Formats: sequence, structure tokens, C-alpha cells
Amino acid sequence: MALYFIGDLQGCHEPLQRLLLALDFSPSRDQIYVLGDLVNRGPSSLAVLKDLMRLQGSAHSLLGNHDLHLLAVAAGVRKLHADDSLQAILDAPDREHMIDWLRAQRLAMQVHGWLLVHAGVLPSWTAAETVALAGEVEATLRSDGWTEFLTGMYGNLPDRWDPALEGADRLRVIVNALTRLRFCTVDGRMEFHAKGDIGSEPAGYVPWFAVPGRKTADVPLAFGHWSTLGVSKGHSTPMLMHNTLGLDTGCVWGGHLTAARLVPTAQAPAGFELISVPCGGRGHLPDAAS
Repeated sequence: MALYFIGDLQGCHEPLQRLLLALDFSPSRDQIYVLGDLVNRGPSSLAVLKDLMRLQGSAHSLLGNHDLHLLAVAAGVRKLHADDSLQAILDAPDREHMIDWLRAQRLAMQVHGWLLVHAGVLPSWTAAETVALAGEVEATLRSDGWTEFLTGMYGNLPDRWDPALEGADRLRVIVNALTRLRFCTVDGRMEFHAKGDIGSEPAGYVPWFAVPGRKTADVPLAFGHWSTLGVSKGHSTPMLMHNTLGLDTGCVWGGHLTAARLVPTAQAPAGFELISVPCGGRGHLPDAAS
């Protein structure tokens, strides 16, 4: 059995098919974990969702910010943006089945010793706390109150974690960390405007994975979301940085779609092999906000 982590798909169905062929993926033998942003901006979000749903049991998906946006639009909480490519899902006769499937997906999980998230983890959270806090949002999304949650999900405040937070504020901080985070201060204050490579952050902020004393530093961690991150754009070979692996290689922006095949050994328990396919086109806008 082979186990793969795959970066952001964003509706890029044809590259996904080519990547699965390159992996010699077999649903009866192998497992894939997609790190969120399954849909939007790319041309074939509907086909991506249908493929992942067909592969249920051998394909596992995290929710990213674009997936939550789809849920909010479907619930009538938000309107489509001009550059969204979600209409085919919203018009599909089995729309409700797809929305219910999305609502059942995870925001964080641990797999073979790795912690998986879409965007990032706050420095004060352990791996166990991260999964537990994600579970609070997951339970809310699966509940009858999911549309009310989505109504209160948007916003940048509070911008730091406090265990005493309750209600919409608590869930908003969890969602923002797991699906939007790139930079934060050493004490965990999040920043959501800078979307460029390392070095583009405002004074006093650092990449979330570079915070000294981060409590998940002892756990290998795979994430997506950050397509402008240098090592994830082909500027150099993606590698573990601070024990984290960024796998959004910008497929929807004309980059690559990348999978990491786990090959742990006694010498390298977080070992992996990278397999990429070129995407050969651009999404609807050359926007860094993936």
C-alpha cells in the first residue's frame, strides 16, 4: 500500500487525473490525502468533487478556505465572487449530496505520524489540540446549526487564540488558523493581508512554521494553501522546513500539482518522495490568494 499527500487541487481535474496515473494509484491498494481547497478558480470543480466522492475510502480530503466558501455560497450566506468557478456545482441536480459530503470532511488529521492541515497551526497548539479544536468546527458543520456557523465564520478578529474564547469567536479563530494562516507573531497573533513569499511579511511577523518553540515542531506536518511559498513553487526542491512540508505548488496558477509519497525509514521517519505533473495553464486570475 502507498500513501500520498496531495496539494491544492482548486478544480484542476485533468492534472489530478495525470497525477494519479503518474502515481500508478490503485483505489484498492493506495490512500490519498488531499490537503484542502478541492474547488474553485480552476475549470472543473464539479468533476474534482465527483472523483473524490467516488474514491471514498481511498481518498480523504481536508477542507480549505475555498471549500468553506462554497459551503457558505450554497447556504446563501455569501455571494459568488467574479472569479469563482463554482456555478456547475451549485446547478448540479445532486448539489445537496455534494454539499453534505463536503460538510462531513475534516479540517485536520494525523496520519502515520504526520499532522495534516490546509494552511497552518498556531504556535501554542499541540498536534492533539489541533485535531481536537478542528473537531469542534467539524461537529458544528455536521450539525443542524451549520448555516448559522457559516454566518459568523468570516472576519479577522479575534486574531489570536485564547482558550477562554466561546461561540462564533472561538470557531472563527480555529477556522482562520487552519485554513488561512501564513504569518503570525511569536505569540500567535495572526496576519491575513500578506500573501507573498517568505520575506513579504510585515515587521514583527514570521511564517507560522518558523515560530520558535512551536508546539507542533516535533511532529512532521504537511500543508497546502501557500502557493507563493518559494520552495513550493519550484524555486528549489520542496523539503521539510522546520519539520513542515508545503505542497501547494500552484497548479491553478500554471504551476504543478504535487504529491508526496511517504517512504519512512528508521533514519528518516518523515521520509517522502515527491511526484509532480505540470498544469500547463493559468486559473481565472493570476492571484496569489490560493
